[in-house]
Amino acid sequence: MKSHIYFFLLFGLLFSCSKTENSEKAADIPLYTIEQFMDVESINGSSFSPDESKILINSNKSGVFNAYEISIETGEITQVTSSEDNAIFGQSYFPEDDRIIYSSDQGGNELTQVFIREPDGSTLTLTPDSTAKSMFGGWSHDRQKFYLVSNKRDPRFFDMYQVNVDEIGEDNVSQSSIIYENVKGLDPSSISDDGRYIALVETITTNNSNMYLLDTESGETRLLSEHEGDVQYQPQYFSSDGSELIYLTDEDNEFMYLKSYNLKDGSTSVIQKADWDIWYSYLSHGGTYRVTAINEDARTKMEILNTKTGKLVELPDLPEGDLTSVNISESEKYMTFYASNSKSPNNLYLYNFETGELKKLTDTMNQEINPDNLVSGEVIRYKSFDGMEIPALLYKPKTASAENKVPALLWIHGGPGGQTRLNYSASLQYLVNHGYAVLAVNNRGSSGYGKSFFKADDRKHGQDDLQDCVESKKFLAQLDYINADKIGILGGSYGGYMVMAALAFAPEEFEVGVNYFGVTNWLRTLKSIPPWWTSFKEALYTEMGDPVADSVMLYNKSPLFHTENITKPFIVLQGSNDPRVLQVESDEIVEAARANGVPVEYVIFDDEGHGFLKKENNIEASQKVLEFLDTYLKGTGETTP
Repeated sequence: MKSHIYFFLLFGLLFSCSKTENSEKAADIPLYTIEQFMDVESINGSSFSPDESKILINSNKSGVFNAYEISIETGEITQVTSSEDNAIFGQSYFPEDDRIIYSSDQGGNELTQVFIREPDGSTLTLTPDSTAKSMFGGWSHDRQKFYLVSNKRDPRFFDMYQVNVDEIGEDNVSQSSIIYENVKGLDPSSISDDGRYIALVETITTNNSNMYLLDTESGETRLLSEHEGDVQYQPQYFSSDGSELIYLTDEDNEFMYLKSYNLKDGSTSVIQKADWDIWYSYLSHGGTYRVTAINEDARTKMEILNTKTGKLVELPDLPEGDLTSVNISESEKYMTFYASNSKSPNNLYLYNFETGELKKLTDTMNQEINPDNLVSGEVIRYKSFDGMEIPALLYKPKTASAENKVPALLWIHGGPGGQTRLNYSASLQYLVNHGYAVLAVNNRGSSGYGKSFFKADDRKHGQDDLQDCVESKKFLAQLDYINADKIGILGGSYGGYMVMAALAFAPEEFEVGVNYFGVTNWLRTLKSIPPWWTSFKEALYTEMGDPVADSVMLYNKSPLFHTENITKPFIVLQGSNDPRVLQVESDEIVEAARANGVPVEYVIFDDEGHGFLKKENNIEASQKVLEFLDTYLKGTGETTP
């Protein structure tokens, strides 16, 4: 019903505009180049320095992600690392000095290693085994040690190690001690302030999990979540006194909510519920504030509770859009967070709890781009083939009208349990700016809309979720500013699979496909998953299918084996170092489709993995996609800047 109301309102607004007004409007909107869009800086991270005068962030300003620090007082930004090839992500300052911990892999292979950078620029490798995947696991509450997780002992599972700050030396690896040996696929999660307890998670299926408690003093591990049926359990943090474990669950509820478990008597109590999934929750270092993030219809709603007064902190008018990555300083004086929306990329903000001042620390938008010329996403809903309501985000080009119909693209997220949110995407805005309407579909199986919606595509991938996409095309086709004969489909990872599934199993529905590193052969992909996915391999098999027991089903839904059906042009973009979707997947489907005479373009990046991190590669990828779309979908045969 909502989609029909939206259609009639939109039609009325468009009908009231004259041809002259639309013409003038179109003439006033400049076409920005992909270089201009990619000059929009991507940033993340926010670690406070020990004296809380600086914040450590990561930025791709240099073309490759490196670590930078921002002065809280002056806003001056200083580059800390200077990698020209592999992305570097700063994780944290040391608690008492300006050493930093950072992580990096080789060309996107996801085998991250952890390093310490000294103030003089020299580095120490904490995890020198380049065949293992290692990650920074945070600081102990007393800040005298930090944790690492690594699969160096067994490639299938992540163990947890402890490193004492006062024992760090050149042979540091031998001085780290294992505090949890993962032999059963129970992944470490939260740690109590005194270090005694570690919460562990067992992934049974993508809809069902268990929660355990490890007592490091006794060595005992006990199940905390005995239950029947499909229930999710996600430990969040321990109470400051260590008497309770706070966790998320969807027990007897459609959405994830916050509960506590009393470690002494096993009693539980509800802390907070919402009409949407609670995404995460944690306590500030001193325990004064509880930060809770709620996934509210493709946006993040943040709540900061003062645990001493029991009242929510009254924040000033916050920037419009998606708020993420809230971080409260150790003194509890400052809070940082990121804000973005469809027309504005991520920017870092600083809030002072003592003065109530809100300060913007970054300005990542390219000054050559006027945000007023960009387009905000609008949440819409439409009914699918079986009556299920599907949420989506609609981006209408400013030049589109009933007199100037535009081509359109479906934008399909990865996962399969991902979610497209109302935040900034340079590549999406680039397409919209160049005259393509975009409908970002959160098809069934997407997260954020309740557990029933999330599991509605289990073992029906490439079927029911594909039908959601076909129905979204019908929704687009009824909009009077859309050229119904020129609708394509674009996606990455699992979204890339949906692109190829659409071309193979619904070959007349979409005019073109844009496949970013998508799965095309489920038999190979599910057999060749990275070893560090072992703890949730069975969950993946339960949802998608077992490559041995369900080989016929997976064969039937793998586009590679049905390329004779593909008749429409497509482009494939692939990283050579991708450990999830191997390059051979893309090689084979490109070769098979070309053998049938289908126009196929293929772009390979030798220095990327599953997703492209380097600015120059993202520029090339987006430019190639626009050239392809202008030729095969818009039909001009000419590319715009």
